[in-house]
Amino acid sequence: MEPIRPSLLEAKIAEAVIHFRAGRLAQAAELYAELGDFAQSLGDLSLAGSCYEQALGLDAAMAPVHNRLGNLLQRQKRFTEAEACYRQALAIRGETPEILGNLASALHGQGRLAEAIACYRRVVALQPDFAPAHYNIGCALLEKGEFAEAEASLRRAVAFDPGHANAHNNLGNALRGQQRFDEALPWYQRARERDPGNSAIQHNLGCILRDLGEFGPALETFRNALLLCPGDPQLLFSAATLQIQRGDFAAGWTNYEQRWHSRDHDTPSRPYPQPLWNGERLSSGKVLLWGEQGLGDEILFASLVPDAIATGSQFILSCDARLKPLFARSFPEVEVVSGVALEGLPDFAAHLPTGSLPRLFRNSTEDFARTRSPYLSADWAEKERLHQRYGPGRRVGLAWFTRGKRTGQMRSLPLSAFARLFRVPGLQWISLQYGSFAALEEEIQRAGAPVRIDASIDPLLNVDAYAAQIAAMDLVLTIDSATAHLAGALGVPAWVLLPCASDWRWFLGSTRSPWYPGMRLFRQQRPGDWTSVLQALERELSLLQSMK
Repeated sequence: MEPIRPSLLEAKIAEAVIHFRAGRLAQAAELYAELGDFAQSLGDLSLAGSCYEQALGLDAAMAPVHNRLGNLLQRQKRFTEAEACYRQALAIRGETPEILGNLASALHGQGRLAEAIACYRRVVALQPDFAPAHYNIGCALLEKGEFAEAEASLRRAVAFDPGHANAHNNLGNALRGQQRFDEALPWYQRARERDPGNSAIQHNLGCILRDLGEFGPALETFRNALLLCPGDPQLLFSAATLQIQRGDFAAGWTNYEQRWHSRDHDTPSRPYPQPLWNGERLSSGKVLLWGEQGLGDEILFASLVPDAIATGSQFILSCDARLKPLFARSFPEVEVVSGVALEGLPDFAAHLPTGSLPRLFRNSTEDFARTRSPYLSADWAEKERLHQRYGPGRRVGLAWFTRGKRTGQMRSLPLSAFARLFRVPGLQWISLQYGSFAALEEEIQRAGAPVRIDASIDPLLNVDAYAAQIAAMDLVLTIDSATAHLAGALGVPAWVLLPCASDWRWFLGSTRSPWYPGMRLFRQQRPGDWTSVLQALERELSLLQSMK
């Protein structure tokens, strides 16, 4: 095909018009279709679409043109219109792998994953060795969280197209989604070998290294990816969590500000018109501090509210409504509210999300050493009432699972795993676990666990009562969840079970938490190995009981 120039495009349009006026409609239609292709190559999508529509107006039976118009619309993310074009093409031509694959892609673009997968499977039925269809099935299944099924499709994609870097990468994602980290690693490495300039693949490789507890190599991989894609927010945020874990607070807290642009951050930003607070003392007006992320994060970052108060400014604290009674009692100097809407908030002169407070007040180990502990105050009367209800004996509160969608499975244990701890004599075990009381009772009975449920307290709905329950414990034994943060904030002795690839909030290696001085951390040494952690807990519980 000769090079495409605007002058040539004009000449061909004139030629099409001549054919049309002479009644040579088939030739005019073919020429308009060709013009659509020319216009696309010039980047003029509007003209291309008009040309295809002109062609179809002259000859509506041109299945390839319906297909090409659908592709054009997909480029513009007009998936519903693209779907209609592909269906028209199929009605004329019948099922072909190409058009079916394009229809599946349009359905995928609309989020209609089940229909898209069914359509991709029809492609595979027509052409079993068609690697792109297997790949697309795998990607759609990944989006649905059906990791085992995605793995099977992506293995077929790799078998039919061994050079497909993204198929290797997504096969790694499917294995990672099943917590099969050791198996996932080589697939990411192979993906990088096939496409060394792909920063997204480098990012995934860094993430799996982090999952495996290889924190140094993970950070180096993120840095290499940033050389390929400087300033990428996702990469900077991922690097930030490792930098903070390793004690590089200057770089870590700065890069942590990129969280608002990361797909791993669930909280939307609040675009208030007031400026961000930088830690200065305001001469007039109040500072709005607003909570972000999950309940545990709001509790964690509340540890910096006393530091903010010490600046001499006046503060409003916007939090999850469930935390309002607890925070109001704990921070009497602060006006505590809940809600996001600007019109429902008191007047303020500046604002800051609470996750940005560490950048102002936690830039060294010495800063952490000055953390006030405890900084939350439970309802004393409710705590005493629960003391009376539970009676004498060392009360040990237990929380063992979380539904956290990204790492919940990695952090959780079945209740039956704690059997060796239940053999330590003289302990009264009380459930601090959220969830359906009926389901919890069933699990307790199935595990034969001596764990008591207090059905009068719902940890999810009544956090203030839950705080009093935790305060009534002599010891809290918990996985990484909001329970750990609440116990730490209340100053209750807490032992926390951490996976090998622990969250950045727990830093690296130490058996103590800089956020909560009274807390002890029990870490996995290898991914998935809770046995050694539970053995250590059994020893410590036995020692604790022997010292009574």
